[in-house]
Amino acid sequence: MTRRPLSVPQIQKNALGIAVAWTILCAVGFHYVVNFSWIISFTDSVINNLLLAVACITISNMLGYYQPKNERILYVLIITLALTFVIIFMAKYALLYIFADFKNYQDFYSFSFPFRGLISFMCLGWCALANILWYRLEEQSETQDRLLTAQTLAKEAELNKLRHQLQPHFLFNSLNSVFALTMVNPKEAGVMITKLASFLRGTLKRDDELWVSVEEEMEYIQLYLDIEKVRFSHRLNIEVNVEDDTLNLCLPGTLLQPIVENAIKFGLYNTSSAITIKIDVKVEQNVLHLKVQNPFDPEMKATGGTGFGLTAIKRRLYLLFANPHLLQTEIEANNLYITTLKIPQKNDQDHTN
Repeated sequence: MTRRPLSVPQIQKNALGIAVAWTILCAVGFHYVVNFSWIISFTDSVINNLLLAVACITISNMLGYYQPKNERILYVLIITLALTFVIIFMAKYALLYIFADFKNYQDFYSFSFPFRGLISFMCLGWCALANILWYRLEEQSETQDRLLTAQTLAKEAELNKLRHQLQPHFLFNSLNSVFALTMVNPKEAGVMITKLASFLRGTLKRDDELWVSVEEEMEYIQLYLDIEKVRFSHRLNIEVNVEDDTLNLCLPGTLLQPIVENAIKFGLYNTSSAITIKIDVKVEQNVLHLKVQNPFDPEMKATGGTGFGLTAIKRRLYLLFANPHLLQTEIEANNLYITTLKIPQKNDQDHTN
C-alpha cells in the first residue's frame, strides 16, 4: 500500500475533451440509429456520460491516494462493479422520471439496460487499469530517479575521498624532505617551503574543480616538479613535451601528479645517479594521451611505496568513465617504466560526471 499526494496524469487532462466528444457521438447515434428526438438523445447521452465521468474521476482520485498490491486488484474490480451499479441505477431512475410519458423510450431503456451496465463496467474497468498503470510507472520512475541520485552522490563522495587521500600522500613525502633539508641545507629548505606553499594554495583554489584544462594541469605539475627539483637537485632531470592542440583539452584535476610522483619514486629512490623523467601529452582520435616515462632498476624496489597512487587513479577513472583500461603500464626492454593515461574527450564534461 502506498499513500501519495493527488496528481493529475495526462489521462485526466484529456478526459474533458474525450467526454464531450463521446457524449456528442452517443447523442448522434441515438438520433439517427434509434430514431429518437434530439432532446431525448442528448438528455440520455448527457446524463449517462456525466455519471460515468464522475465515477471515472472518483476511481482516479481514489487510486491517486491508494495503490493496491497485486493480490488486492480484486478489491478494485469490486469497487468498479459497485460504482457501475450506482451510476446505471441513478441514470435509470433519472431518465425514466424525466421521460415518464414516452412509452417507446422506456421500453427501449429497459431492453438496453444490461448493455448499458456492461459498457459502463468496461469503461470504469479501463479507467481503473489505466490509472493503476500510470501511477505505478510514475512510482517506478521516481524510485529510479532516487536510485540514480543516490548512486551519483555515492560516486561523488568516493571521488572526493580519493582526491583528498592523494594530497596527504604527497604532503607527507614533501614534509619529510623539508625536515631532511633543514639539517643539511636550510636555504634550500626555505625555497622548498615557499614552493610547497604555492603548490598547496593552487590545490585549494581548484579543490572544487573536477575537470581542468591540460594547460592548468601542466602548470600545477610544474609547481610539483619545482618542489621535487629542490629535493633531488641535479639528480632529477625533467623533459616535458606538450602538443599545442592539447592545451585546451580537459582531464580530471590532480590526476597526473600522483603518476609523476610514482615515476620519480621508482626512478630515484634506490639510485644515486641522475635520471630523466619524460612527460608526453598528445591527442589521438579525440582521446587525450598522457605518457610518463622513467628508468628503473628491476632488481630494486621503491622504498615506502604502498601502491595507493595508481590504484586510486584507476578507481577514479572507472568511476568517471566506467572503463578499467584507461590507465596502462608497461616495461620496455631498456628498463623504462611507462605509464599511459587516456582521457576520452566530450563536449560536455559535466555530463561525463
